Amino acid sequence: MKKQKKTRPRWGLMGGSFDPIHYGHLLAAQAAARHCSLSQVIFIPTGNPPHKPIGLTAPAGNRYEMTLLATGDNPLFQVSDLESARVGYSYTFDTLTYFRNHYPQTELFFITGADAILDIHTWKNGDILTEMCHFIAISRPGFDLAKLEALPRRQRERIIPICISPIAISSTEIRESIAAGRDVSQWTPKPVLTYIQSHGLYQHRAEDMPPATVD
Repeated sequence: MKKQKKTRPRWGLMGGSFDPIHYGHLLAAQAAARHCSLSQVIFIPTGNPPHKPIGLTAPAGNRYEMTLLATGDNPLFQVSDLESARVGYSYTFDTLTYFRNHYPQTELFFITGADAILDIHTWKNGDILTEMCHFIAISRPGFDLAKLEALPRRQRERIIPICISPIAISSTEIRESIAAGRDVSQWTPKPVLTYIQSHGLYQHRAEDMPPATVD
């Protein structure tokens, strides 16, 4: 009797500030899972991302807890505190190295916005990231996926572009709307909104916040 070839599990890794997490993030993860037959999508809220200004609006612990609340009712979704609990900057290279070392039999797919991938050369060890896993490039409103053709061929061959219906939601707009007292219930799950309200997050506009300091 011929043995069937054992298939490797396929995991999607979705990094981001999630400040706060919203329906756009969830729909992108669902589309990636469906398109690439992923067995699970692991959301990885960043701790201290090097490409963001010092002092995110919400602390890493709050963003991690909001991500748990937003994904808790979907068995396909998991949440990792690998980056939010990490001391120092959060680098995609370090995260991919961790998952490759701890789950060598798993096929990894890193999910991010297509516009962000154009800047992959600025990421830590960006020249080899696409050799470590596949990258899923989710379309963004106003972004032409054809721009990915500008990347080197060896990188393009490891990138899977996915076009989804335009979702005009941004975490920045949500934060600004909350600070202005506007309703954002159409943009983020109710448990997340309840958490934001109970913890007093995003009550002030960014320009009203005191400048961040570095010890």
